[in-house]
Amino acid sequence: MSQIPQPNVGQRIRSLRERYGLSLRALSERCGLSINAISQIERGENSPTVSSLHRLAGALNIPITDFFHHEEKQVAVFVKRNSGLRAQSDGLTMESLGIGLLNQQLEPFRIQIQPGRGNTDDPINHSGEEFVHCLEGEIDYCVAERIFHLEQGDSLLFEAAEPHAYLNSSQNPATILLVFQSSQDSHLARQLHLEVGQP
Repeated sequence: MSQIPQPNVGQRIRSLRERYGLSLRALSERCGLSINAISQIERGENSPTVSSLHRLAGALNIPITDFFHHEEKQVAVFVKRNSGLRAQSDGLTMESLGIGLLNQQLEPFRIQIQPGRGNTDDPINHSGEEFVHCLEGEIDYCVAERIFHLEQGDSLLFEAAEPHAYLNSSQNPATILLVFQSSQDSHLARQLHLEVGQP
């Protein structure tokens, strides 16, 4: 078993960029990250956030798991507590709980949503299936215009092609386990979720 191999990610990004014949400037224009930021990530001088990795994966049109492939096939990925790649926006913290298997089908995340935050004004939909388990607090999940009120210990499984949104309408933070069933365009699904959390 191994932890997420962050030190090698930069080298992998550079290798993939060069394989597709992209300059730093071309990749920067595609993903929206600065040339300097990409260069620092490739040289290992700056650890990429999960949000940056999703943007780079989208620009290269590859699943994010391609950044973590090794010469030897990984059969298990071990992530120590609070060591997963993180992305944050206003009122939302999203932490990856495991990534790196070849042809990975499931991608788990722990998400903390602050009171009053969610994406009910702009529901999203994407391919695949989605599983939600409420770890702490409570949260409202709307799927295909039906509202599910999840409290600690409650779970929800649904087809992600249906418009869905969530809102923490309580006075306390809520923490959920979110699992995507990966598909060919799973990086788009993750990016949609990363863009929520705005008031």
